[in-house]
Amino acid sequence: MALLQYLGTGRRKRAVARVFLRPGTGTVTVNGKSFEEYFTTYSSRALVKQALQATETSDKFDVLVNAHGGGIIGQAGAVRLGIARALCEFNIELRGKLKSEGFMTRDAREHERKKYGQKGARRRFQFSKR
Repeated sequence: MALLQYLGTGRRKRAVARVFLRPGTGTVTVNGKSFEEYFTTYSSRALVKQALQATETSDKFDVLVNAHGGGIIGQAGAVRLGIARALCEFNIELRGKLKSEGFMTRDAREHERKKYGQKGARRRFQFSKR
Protein backbone atom coordinates (compact mmCIF):
# COMPACT_ATOMS: atom_id res chain seq x y z
CA MET A 1 0.00 0.00 0.00
CA ALA A 2 1.37 3.40 -0.98
CA LEU A 3 1.79 6.05 1.70
CA LEU A 4 -0.37 9.10 0.99
CA GLN A 5 1.65 12.26 1.59
CA TYR A 6 2.08 15.71 0.10
CA LEU A 7 5.51 17.31 -0.28
CA GLY A 8 6.40 20.99 -0.10
CA THR A 9 9.83 22.60 -0.05
CA GLY A 10 10.32 25.94 1.67
CA ARG A 11 13.35 28.24 1.77
CA ARG A 12 14.17 31.38 3.74
CA LYS A 13 17.59 33.06 4.11
CA ARG A 14 19.98 30.06 4.29
CA ALA A 15 17.37 27.64 5.68
CA VAL A 16 15.74 24.84 3.68
CA ALA A 17 12.79 22.77 4.93
CA ARG A 18 11.30 19.67 3.29
CA VAL A 19 7.73 19.30 4.56
CA PHE A 20 5.63 16.14 4.33
CA LEU A 21 1.88 16.36 5.05
CA ARG A 22 0.29 13.03 5.96
CA PRO A 23 -3.35 12.48 6.94
CA GLY A 24 -3.46 12.35 10.75
CA THR A 25 -4.31 14.18 13.95
CA GLY A 26 -2.18 17.34 13.81
CA THR A 27 1.18 16.38 15.31
CA VAL A 28 4.20 18.32 14.05
CA THR A 29 7.66 16.70 14.10
CA VAL A 30 10.81 18.63 13.15
CA ASN A 31 14.09 16.71 12.66
CA GLY A 32 12.84 13.88 14.88
CA LYS A 33 11.91 16.21 17.75
CA SER A 34 8.50 17.47 18.80
CA PHE A 35 7.40 20.86 17.49
CA GLU A 36 7.51 22.53 20.95
CA GLU A 37 10.95 21.10 21.67
CA TYR A 38 12.49 22.32 18.39
CA PHE A 39 10.88 25.78 18.11
CA THR A 40 11.28 27.18 21.62
CA THR A 41 9.89 30.70 21.10
CA TYR A 42 6.21 31.53 20.76
CA SER A 43 6.81 33.67 17.65
CA SER A 44 8.50 30.87 15.70
CA ARG A 45 5.75 28.41 16.69
CA ALA A 46 3.07 30.86 15.56
CA LEU A 47 4.91 31.37 12.25
CA VAL A 48 4.91 27.62 11.55
CA LYS A 49 1.21 27.15 12.38
CA GLN A 50 -0.06 30.13 10.34
CA ALA A 51 -0.70 28.34 7.03
CA LEU A 52 -2.51 25.43 8.69
CA GLN A 53 -4.69 27.75 10.79
CA ALA A 54 -5.57 29.96 7.80
CA THR A 55 -6.92 26.95 5.88
CA GLU A 56 -8.42 25.28 9.00
CA THR A 57 -6.50 22.03 8.37
CA SER A 58 -4.37 21.94 11.55
CA ASP A 59 -6.15 18.83 12.91
CA LYS A 60 -6.32 16.96 9.57
CA PHE A 61 -2.60 16.43 8.88
CA ASP A 62 0.51 15.18 10.63
CA VAL A 63 3.43 17.37 9.58
CA LEU A 64 6.90 15.83 9.24
CA VAL A 65 9.72 18.32 8.61
CA ASN A 66 13.39 17.94 7.69
CA ALA A 67 15.01 21.37 8.19
CA HIS A 68 18.64 22.41 7.87
CA GLY A 69 20.71 25.56 7.44
CA GLY A 70 20.15 29.05 8.78
CA GLY A 71 18.77 29.79 12.21
CA ILE A 72 15.57 28.97 14.05
CA ILE A 73 13.53 31.90 12.68
CA GLY A 74 14.75 31.27 9.12
CA GLN A 75 13.80 27.61 9.46
CA ALA A 76 10.37 28.55 10.82
CA GLY A 77 9.79 30.76 7.76
CA ALA A 78 10.96 27.96 5.48
CA VAL A 79 8.58 25.49 7.19
CA ARG A 80 5.67 27.92 6.73
CA LEU A 81 6.33 28.16 2.98
CA GLY A 82 6.78 24.39 2.74
CA ILE A 83 3.46 23.74 4.49
CA ALA A 84 1.70 26.23 2.20
CA ARG A 85 3.12 24.55 -0.91
CA ALA A 86 2.19 21.08 0.37
CA LEU A 87 -1.37 22.27 1.09
CA CYS A 88 -1.61 23.49 -2.53
CA GLU A 89 -0.52 20.04 -3.67
CA PHE A 90 -3.28 18.57 -1.50
CA ASN A 91 -6.01 20.93 -2.73
CA ILE A 92 -5.37 23.62 -5.38
CA GLU A 93 -8.46 25.57 -4.23
CA LEU A 94 -6.62 26.54 -1.03
CA ARG A 95 -4.07 28.49 -3.10
CA GLY A 96 -6.17 31.67 -3.31
CA LYS A 97 -6.56 31.91 0.47
CA LEU A 98 -2.86 31.15 1.09
CA LYS A 99 -1.75 33.66 -1.56
CA SER A 100 -3.95 36.46 -0.20
CA GLU A 101 -2.49 35.88 3.29
CA GLY A 102 1.04 36.06 1.80
CA PHE A 103 2.11 32.48 2.61
CA MET A 104 2.94 31.51 -0.99
CA THR A 105 5.58 34.23 -1.41
CA ARG A 106 9.23 33.25 -1.07
CA ASP A 107 11.00 35.92 0.98
CA ALA A 108 13.76 37.03 -1.42
CA ARG A 109 15.96 38.68 1.21
CA GLU A 110 19.09 36.53 1.17
CA HIS A 111 22.13 36.37 3.42
CA GLU A 112 24.91 38.64 2.13
CA ARG A 113 28.41 37.24 2.19
CA LYS A 114 31.22 38.66 4.31
CA LYS A 115 33.79 40.67 2.33
CA TYR A 116 37.55 40.48 2.88
CA GLY A 117 39.13 43.42 4.71
CA GLN A 118 35.86 44.02 6.56
CA LYS A 119 34.28 42.86 9.78
CA GLY A 120 31.10 41.60 8.07
CA ALA A 121 29.12 42.04 4.88
CA ARG A 122 29.02 45.84 5.24
CA ARG A 123 30.59 46.65 8.60
CA ARG A 124 34.15 47.96 8.32
CA PHE A 125 36.92 47.73 10.90
CA GLN A 126 37.26 50.90 12.99
CA PHE A 127 39.24 53.59 11.21
CA SER A 128 42.15 55.10 13.08
CA LYS A 129 43.56 58.40 11.84
CA ARG A 130 46.69 58.20 14.05
